[in-house]
Parts: sequence; C-alpha cells; structure tokens
Amino acid sequence: MSGTQTPLFRSRAQIHVSAAPAEVYAVVSDLARSGEWSPECLGGEWTTGAPGAVGSVFRGENERSEDVVSWAPVVRGKWTTFAEVVAAEPGRTFQWAMHNSSGEKQDSVWGFSIEPDGKESLLVHHFRMGSATEGIRGITAEMDEEQKQQFFAEWGEKVAGDLAATLERIKVVIETELRATGS
Repeated sequence: MSGTQTPLFRSRAQIHVSAAPAEVYAVVSDLARSGEWSPECLGGEWTTGAPGAVGSVFRGENERSEDVVSWAPVVRGKWTTFAEVVAAEPGRTFQWAMHNSSGEKQDSVWGFSIEPDGKESLLVHHFRMGSATEGIRGITAEMDEEQKQQFFAEWGEKVAGDLAATLERIKVVIETELRATGS
C-alpha cells in the first residue's frame, strides 16, 4: 500500500468520573487491571521496566469473539500483544504504542488523557493509527479497495464502541473503589 492509501484511524470518547485526576490516573495507568474494563484485553503483565514508566513494555492477553467484523480475517479467540509506554504524566496522560512481531513500536497509539473538571475529572480515551500496522496490512492484503473501505469503516465503528464501553466500565471501577474506601 502506498502512503496515500495508508489508512488512518483516529477515535476518541470521553466521560466524567467522580474522582480527582491523580486517582483516575492511578487506575488507567495500571494496564495489568485492564481486564476489568477492556472489551478485548483480559489483563497481562509488565515484561520490562518499571510498571507504567515510559519505555516499559506490557504483555497483554486478549480475546476477540467471532462476531467482530466477522467477514474479515482478523485475529479471533485468544492472542498476545506487546505495548510500550510512550507517555506517562501522572494525573494528565498515559499512552502506549503497540509493538510489531519484531518488537518495534508501530504508529498505533492508545491512551488516556485526564483533565480536572470541578470536583470531577474528564477522562478521554483515544486511539490513533497513523499508518497501517503489521496486523492491518495482513488483514487487508487480499482485499480489493471496496472491501478495504468496508473494513476500515466497520473497524472504526468497532474501535469507537470499544473506547466508549471501556470508559463506562472504568468509571464504575473508580467510583465503586472510592465509595468503598470512603474517599
């Protein structure tokens, strides 16, 4: 695929959470807990570096159902990913870039941004793929242009839905924990 045909995904969702930015950050930067809120990531562990620090690598265990863009050759069932933290500013932002099979960062970045909003925090979950990842190139390798357009549209809707669902679940996790501790 040439540079002019490279897909660009950009998606974001936001939600208000009844917690301070530092409290929100403490949860969303703990990727090992992502199984509590992610539609696909079941959790995982840090393989290198200090947990949550820039440059540290996280191995995620994931699972995708058969009905997700069912006509396309996407990974189904369980699989493992590796991601490297690329931004970690407590109370403000946490981002990670997905690795390819050679362990190199790809232009596929997931993250959270947090802003104070009165007594709450505005939590934004965002995803950006600036150029096609190894996985996307494999999925679309044998597709014609019409199929690629359909795939990118359906995958974009899936990602947008996952971001929103993740935020709803994170809000419940954080607010439930704060009620339990009396914070």
